[in-house]
Amino acid sequence: MTMNADEKSESATDPQTGAGARRDFLLKAGSVCAGCALAGVPVAAGLRVVTHPVTGGGAAAVGGEAPFLPVTTLDSLPEDGSPAKFMIRADKSDAWSRFPNQVIGAAFLRRVGERGVQAFNVVCPHLGCAVEFREPNRDYFCPCHNSAFELESGTQEANSPSARGLDSLETQVDDSGNVLVQFQNFVMGIKEKRPV
Repeated sequence: MTMNADEKSESATDPQTGAGARRDFLLKAGSVCAGCALAGVPVAAGLRVVTHPVTGGGAAAVGGEAPFLPVTTLDSLPEDGSPAKFMIRADKSDAWSRFPNQVIGAAFLRRVGERGVQAFNVVCPHLGCAVEFREPNRDYFCPCHNSAFELESGTQEANSPSARGLDSLETQVDDSGNVLVQFQNFVMGIKEKRPV
């Protein structure tokens, strides 16, 4: 059965046929939009979780003041003023993980008077080697470049290649006799003492 020209023009302008096609298109388009919106929610949440540390949501502020960390007790320090080396521990974290009670450095602690404590970072300010205490000489010594530092002040002795003396650290002694140290590392090889 063939359609004549009048029938063809009548079906092309049939309001029922045009409305059905539009309705089908709108239903399909709405379904695609709803599917994209539903799929987009978990994708956006996943991107937020992955980029959170990078965008600054989980990182600690750089240049903030270092906290005072418990290191030892006042009774554990020799009363004669000899220094003792202690590991400094703290919770560390990177962008995604947290590592409790990790060694972050070391310091020499020395009792000064009845309740005072002096602390020096064990890192040589010249090039970062570990400093030792020499009992016979009663000084601190860096074996990498033969730098020597005075016991009481930490200043470099004559002929030392270090640009400055040992880096002192702030200390506190609480009412219970616990020694707390404000541990920091400092930029090496320069005259001024500047935190890293």
